Amino acid sequence: MYRKLVLDNGLRVVTERIPTLRSVTVGIWVTVGSRDERKGEEGLSHFIEHMFFKGTRRRSATQISREIDALGGEMNAFTGRETTTFYVKVQDQQLEPALELLADLFHHSRFDAREIQKEKQVVLEEIRMVQDDPEDLVQDLHTKQALARHPLGRPILGRSSTIKGLRRQHLLDYTRRHYDPRHTIIAVAGNFEEKTIEPLLARFFGRFKSNGFPQPNRWPPEIKGGVIVQRKPLEQVHLCLGLKGVPAGHKDRYAAHALNGILGGSVSSRLFQEIREKRGLAYSIYSYLSTFSDAGTLTVYAATRPKEVPRVIELVCRELNRLRSSGVGKKELDRAKNQMKGSLMLSLESSDSRMSKLAKDELYLGHHTSLGDMLVEIDRVSEEQVHHLSCELFDPRCLSVTALGPVSRNAIQPSFA
Repeated sequence: MYRKLVLDNGLRVVTERIPTLRSVTVGIWVTVGSRDERKGEEGLSHFIEHMFFKGTRRRSATQISREIDALGGEMNAFTGRETTTFYVKVQDQQLEPALELLADLFHHSRFDAREIQKEKQVVLEEIRMVQDDPEDLVQDLHTKQALARHPLGRPILGRSSTIKGLRRQHLLDYTRRHYDPRHTIIAVAGNFEEKTIEPLLARFFGRFKSNGFPQPNRWPPEIKGGVIVQRKPLEQVHLCLGLKGVPAGHKDRYAAHALNGILGGSVSSRLFQEIREKRGLAYSIYSYLSTFSDAGTLTVYAATRPKEVPRVIELVCRELNRLRSSGVGKKELDRAKNQMKGSLMLSLESSDSRMSKLAKDELYLGHHTSLGDMLVEIDRVSEEQVHHLSCELFDPRCLSVTALGPVSRNAIQPSFA
C-alpha cells in the first residue's frame, strides 16, 4: 500500500508497505547533483556523499561499518547528475536501529579535516579508475560532447584539480546551501508497521531545518552533434553514437523505452543481432536511454577492432535510418513490450528497487504509478507512436560520435540523412 505525507519542515515521505517481504529499505534523496555545481565546485556533490560515512559526533567511520554489519544489512550512497541518495537495507525487525544510524550520518557527519585529506586520495583513485576503463571513459567523454558543456555533461566524479584543492569549508558551505528538507524525499519500501513508521521518521528527520536557500537554477541542455576522437593505445576502439532522448516524465517515455529495446537494448535487438550475432564485429554492442528532469539522450555503445570502425558506424546509422523511414512491425514491437514488462516486474521484486521507484515517481512525476498502471501504459504503445518518436529523435543534426582508441578522425564518417 502506497502512502505519502509531508512533515512540518516540508520534507516529503513516500512509503509502500509490502508485507510479503522480510526486508525494508529506506532512502534519502536530496535533489542536488553534479549539474548543480558551480565553476570550481566540480565533484563536490560526490565527495560530500563519501564524507557522510567518515564519522559523526557519536561514531567513527569504523563504528559505522561495524554497526551496519551487526544489523546484517547494507548501507551505501550514490551521486547522480540530479540527485544524491543515501540508503539502508535491513531485515524488517532492524528498521529502527538502522534508521537511527542513517539519520546520525545524515545530520551529524563531522567532515573531519584529516578524513577529508584521506578521502581525497580515494576519490582521485576513483577518477584514475575511470581513466583506465575505456568503456566508462568514452561514455564520460560522449556525455560532455553531446550536452555541449552544459552542467549535465560534467563527469560526476569531478576534476582532479578541484578535488586536490577543496577544503573543509567548501564542503560545509555546499552542504548548507543544498541540503534542505524542502528539497529532500525519504522513500521507504518493504515490510514495516504503518503505525510506527511515521513517528520514527518524524523523530529522526522532523528537526531537519530549512536553510532558506532556493533550489539551484536549472535549464535544459541543447543536444549537439559532431565528432570527437581521442587517441589512446588500446586493442579496440570504443564508440558512442548519441541522439536526442526524452525527459524522465515525458508522455512518450514508454514508447522511448520500446524504441531503445528494438534498437539495441536487448539481445534480440537489431544492433545486437546485426553487428554481433550476424557479423561478429563486436562483443559489446548496446543502446541505452539517459533521462533527466528536463532532457534526455539515447546512446549506442560499441567496441570493435580499429579496421572495423567505419563498418560498425555504417551499420548503426543504417538501423537508425530504417527505424526512421520504415518504423517497426507488430511482432517486433510486441516482443519489445513483453521484454519491457518482464524486466520491470523482475526489477521490482526487491525492497531497494521499490524504494528507488517510489522516490523517482515523486521526483519526476509528482505522484505514484502502480505496476498495473505501468503495464497498461506499455500495452498502449503503438507502432505509429514508436515510428513518430524515431522520426522526432533521430535528427541527423544531433548525431554525436565519440571515439576512443587507435583510430584517426578520417575513419569516423557517419552517414545519416
